[in-house]
Amino acid sequence: MPSRWAETAEDAAEYAKRKAEKEEKKRVKAEKQQQQQRQAEEEEAQRAQARIHNNDEDAARPNKRRRLSPTQEEQNNEDSTGRPLLRSTPRTWQPCRSIYHFDLLNHIEEGSYGFVSRARENATGNIVAIKKLKLDAIRDAGFPVTALREIQCLRAAAGHRHVVGLREVVCSDSDSTDRDRDRGSGGGKGSGGGGDGRDVYLVMDFLEHDLKTLQEEMVAPFSPSEIKALLLQLTSAVDFLHDNWILHRDLKTSNILLNNRGEIKLADFGMARFVGDPAPANLTQMVVTLWYRAPELLLGAKEYGACIDVWSLGCIFGELLLKRPVLQGQNEVDQLGLIFDLCGLPSEENWPGFKRLPNARTLRLPPSSSGKGAHGPTIRSRFPALTPTGTSLLTSCLSLNPASRPTAKEILDHAYFRESPRPKPTALFPTFPSKAGQEKRRRYASPNAPIRGEAVEGTGEVDFSSVFEGKGEV
Repeated sequence: MPSRWAETAEDAAEYAKRKAEKEEKKRVKAEKQQQQQRQAEEEEAQRAQARIHNNDEDAARPNKRRRLSPTQEEQNNEDSTGRPLLRSTPRTWQPCRSIYHFDLLNHIEEGSYGFVSRARENATGNIVAIKKLKLDAIRDAGFPVTALREIQCLRAAAGHRHVVGLREVVCSDSDSTDRDRDRGSGGGKGSGGGGDGRDVYLVMDFLEHDLKTLQEEMVAPFSPSEIKALLLQLTSAVDFLHDNWILHRDLKTSNILLNNRGEIKLADFGMARFVGDPAPANLTQMVVTLWYRAPELLLGAKEYGACIDVWSLGCIFGELLLKRPVLQGQNEVDQLGLIFDLCGLPSEENWPGFKRLPNARTLRLPPSSSGKGAHGPTIRSRFPALTPTGTSLLTSCLSLNPASRPTAKEILDHAYFRESPRPKPTALFPTFPSKAGQEKRRRYASPNAPIRGEAVEGTGEVDFSSVFEGKGEV
């Protein structure tokens, strides 16, 4: 009988099966190892190829730029060594310079708000114009608002080629009144100084002529092409001011400076001020020299805008043509009468709402006032040499209705400047001998600019009831 532990055929088959399974596992494991080895070799070959490709690119790439600016660590190291660093110095508040940095040469003229002198800067030898502000009358009330506005407006207009440049503001010593008077700076009553106060001076560009004095001394008037060139320059300055919300409020030929290169610069911003849109209410009506004052100001308007400067531009245009002021009134009543003679009578058709102005209540218009043919024929007869296009421009500038006047920008684009003769280039302008270095500029008979606070006593109204007396029927 065989042993119970003897191997049977089934056991042999089972052993053979297990052995075969082990051999199969070894084979699969060996194949897997071979496959992993092949993958590793392929990856290594790819990395080697990539390294070769990168080396080729590096060889073709230009050298890296050298760092010029220091790193933060390098800056700290420079700080520790005391080497100077490149950095901008912020602006600091400093006292203004003294008037004694300038040598006053001669007095030029006196205006409503100051004395203007010619001077030489000691350090550079440059010739400048120095305006000494009048401070005596209002010193107790502080620095005058007109002077503050003048400085503010000049700074805002800095850089425009046809606005006089404000170089700096200088002061005198507190005890310099007598010395200023001895040096010919325009001292005297109302000139500034006195007590412990300090005089204030505006240092500005110097130009050889003012347009009014030059015209009075010229034998022949400016030619049409020269008038166009001057008017274009002046209007461009006014347009710049209006674009920056500045009203000059005292445009006249004596405030227009001219050099010997045919270039003009607008000066004297003593009555200028910033306005907005709409303009502030209750503006002073005592602005603009009488001969250049718009009719709405004469009638007491306290709300006005850039149109008052355009009226003055029209007066200057006519003055350049006639070589004399167009409207030379003796007072407000006479001035308004001259305006009506030139521009016609106002009516609700050509100037709506004019009767609501304060001073219009006393105005007694002739019964024949109809507004028809108000000003065209009159202006045409006063300026016979002016072309129809020029007459159209002058008529629009001298329109009684402020809303009908063109803007300065519209004047610059007017057809008058494109018709023959064209504006003369400044390089072709004639030169004129300057007398500013020899004597005081001659003052011709003309009214002064209004002084702040110079309004009529009481209500400030003017009685225009007699404006048409003695003129017969219109």
